[in-house]
Amino acid sequence: MGLTIYLNGELVPEEQAKVSVFDHGLLYGDGVFEGIRAYNGRVFRLEEHLDRLWDSARAIMLQIPMEKSELTEAVLETLRANDLRDGYVRLVVTRGCGDLGLDPAKCPMPTVFIIAASIALYPEEYYENGLALVTCSTRRHDPTALDTGIKSLNYLNNILAKMETTHAGVPEGIMLSTEGYVAECTADNLFLVERGMLITPPLYLGNLGGITRDTVMELAELRGLPVHEKLFRLKEVYCADECFLTGTAAELIGVVSVDGRQIGDGKPGRITELLREAFVTLTQSEGTPIYD
Repeated sequence: MGLTIYLNGELVPEEQAKVSVFDHGLLYGDGVFEGIRAYNGRVFRLEEHLDRLWDSARAIMLQIPMEKSELTEAVLETLRANDLRDGYVRLVVTRGCGDLGLDPAKCPMPTVFIIAASIALYPEEYYENGLALVTCSTRRHDPTALDTGIKSLNYLNNILAKMETTHAGVPEGIMLSTEGYVAECTADNLFLVERGMLITPPLYLGNLGGITRDTVMELAELRGLPVHEKLFRLKEVYCADECFLTGTAAELIGVVSVDGRQIGDGKPGRITELLREAFVTLTQSEGTPIYD
């Protein structure tokens, strides 16, 4: 049985969920999106995800044709329609249908659709044993040209880097800034652990301010673990005591090697495991209830 999709105010079978070839989201990547997780009958950090969606839309002058309360209910309705208590939600708002020109003023009504499905980005053994990464030759694009804090539909920069990781036979890769600093991975934020302190790249490098990133920073500080945002290069990654990634789909997952260099003792570290356990516990109890 197929999925039920929310499309412009209606719940429809997935085979009927169609977007016009004249939609500017398709033609130009003109739109914004959020990936959201549901755990144990609750949508995790839904308010924060919607705030980020609204910020991204405002930055590109895209008027979302719904109130936040309406979109909240639409997310919950889509999860209920697919009988999901645990799953992944992809919420997309495009500029809508227009002509073949660039002018967004020719798009009178945005398109809104929501997909809710099951997800397992990495197999369980990766969480137990950790990931191997490579450094991608594709650099994170310069945020002075396009603000990477806007979570837009144009992900070609990330896709080109992801192709490199696939070719290398590893699940993820590090993207550097144009100046050669570590920025983020193709779909995840990155943290190092050095002498009990967490270090993560600052957002002005061109990395996305992840909801999971923020959550993990909160959990670390609650446990007395200092967190610093600072610039660093690959050598610091190679020499770190621990390394881990965060993301909505990936959650929190350890890294055990980068470019063939073993990180720490070659397995997910103590602080990585502590924070992962804390994150999993939090997701089971916090969030917007799907069912009243």
